[in-house]
This record gives sequence, C-alpha cells and structure tokens, in this order.
Amino acid sequence: MIINERTIKSWSIIGPRATFGLAALELVKEHQNMMILTCDVSTSAGLDRFRKTYASNYLDLGIAEQNMIGVAAGLASENYNVVTTTFAPFQTIRCCEQIKVNFGYMKNKVCMVGLASGLILGNLGFTHCCIEDVGILRTIPNITIISPADSLETVKAFQAALKYDSSVYIRLTGGSNNPIVYDKDYNFEIGKSNILKNGSDVAIFSSGSVTSECLNAAKILDESNISCAVINMHTIKPFDKKTLEKYLNVKLIVSVEEHNVIGGLGSAISESLSTFENSPRQVFLGINDQYTKGGSYNFLKKKNGIDENNIISTIKNNFNER
Repeated sequence: MIINERTIKSWSIIGPRATFGLAALELVKEHQNMMILTCDVSTSAGLDRFRKTYASNYLDLGIAEQNMIGVAAGLASENYNVVTTTFAPFQTIRCCEQIKVNFGYMKNKVCMVGLASGLILGNLGFTHCCIEDVGILRTIPNITIISPADSLETVKAFQAALKYDSSVYIRLTGGSNNPIVYDKDYNFEIGKSNILKNGSDVAIFSSGSVTSECLNAAKILDESNISCAVINMHTIKPFDKKTLEKYLNVKLIVSVEEHNVIGGLGSAISESLSTFENSPRQVFLGINDQYTKGGSYNFLKKKNGIDENNIISTIKNNFNER
C-alpha cells in the first residue's frame, strides 16, 4: 500500500471505518484468499467498492451476527483469510459465545473488525456505543486485541492482523476528521507499544482515538512543569509489559481509554503493575462503570473525563496530591 502525507491526510478526513474499506481494496491483491463477511454494513464499513469489485471475496450474512461467526469459522477451517465486520457491540457482545467456541477454543484464525466502538455513536445511545468489548474479549484465550490510535494505524493493524497466526479483534474508535497521531509511516508490531512522547514525571498510557487528546494534554502539562510521557498501547492483549516496566520510576501512571474503566486497558496495566515490587500509583480515566444518557461524541468524552481539558485537570490534581 502507498503510505505518504497525502494518503494519511485523506484517511484522517474519512475516518477509520472508511479507511478500513479502502485498505481492503488494496490488501485483497496481496491476500487473494481473503474473505470479508459483513452483516448488512457494507456502506458503514466503507466496503461498497470492495463488494462490487471483489464479489467473490465478499459475503453479506444480513442481520445475523452469530451466524456470521459460524460461517467465518467454517471458511477459516478451509484456509481462507477471513475478516468479519459489523458495529462493535454486535461483533463482540452479541457473538461472545460463538467467538469463545469457534475462535478461542477451536483456534480458527479470523480478523474481527468492530466498527464505531467507544462513544462515537453516542447520539444513538448505549445500545450502539461499546464500552465493554475489550473487557469481554480479554477473558477469552487465543484472541489478540488492537485499538488503533488513528486511521493510519487502522491500516497498519489490518495489515498485521491478516498475517498474524491467531484471531485478532481490531477496535475502531473515532469518526471522520479523525486527528492524526502518526504523520508518516512507522514500524507497527502487534504486542509492542509505541512511545509517542518522552517524559519523566507522569506516564500516560492510552489506546484508540483518545490518544490524540493525551498528546495534546501532555504538551500543555509540560508548560506547567509536569513532564508527561505518552505511550500508545495499541495492543491491549498481549500486553507490552516491557514498556510498562520502563516507567516504574515515574511519579504517576495514568491510563486513558474510551472503554469502561473495569476490564480494559487500565485493568491490564494494573494487573501487570501488581507483579512488580514497587510501582507508581495509577489513575484510571475512562467510562466510570455507568451508562449515561446519549449525546454527541465530544459531549460524552467531556462528560466521562477523557477529553483534553479533563485529562489535564485530573493529572494536575493527582500529581499535586501525591
């Protein structure tokens, strides 16, 4: 695939979902045994052109997500490189048992793409928002979980997942006009996080589209003499414990995620921190185990304390209290 300043900018404008669809158009040339299965979401997944151009590589199962997982497992057992996609709560929560049995237990290798996870569909309420998917899938063996920081990382994660040896869940957050975290090509490796900014006082670990909010917050905090590192923990499972270990000498660790604070990135960090004799205090930023009323994306990020301003104030308050 061609990755340059122009493509990165255009992918940012159209957002992760449409970027996924464009990436599929290119990657099928490399993986001719790729089969994409959807549940009546070809437009939402940016796959209309793929559906028309590569009809023999596309299968729409209709509104039957659990059936989609069963069909995906069958195709995977016949050595197809299978990709399933629908909106995140229907891809994961609705299909939990099927994912457990067919992918986790039976070890059929499938790439699952959860569309519009987190809070981006907030105007439709929490039937369509998804703050539980990471927590659910983390408990199933043989499932890798990736939450890309921007549209370019969506492409990189998709490329890597197709070549990976076990099932991968790619959790897409954010919408169109998605902030750019990576402005040029870079080395993406499943299971290995990326240090986006160095710092000595606070280490901010994030995943998904809120990573851009963390970077903005860290730059402003530097002006207040609070030196913040920002680590994009794009792979939540398997967890990059080695990078976490590099930050055991900071004064505060902060996890920021567009997910319930129970079961997600923050929990994965806490579980790893518990294995070290001495570790910094951790502050969890995310959705505080609640379903609120619906609203716009920016409104819900602010309400749940994961926008730039709330990240800044929370870190200041906790850093000064230590």
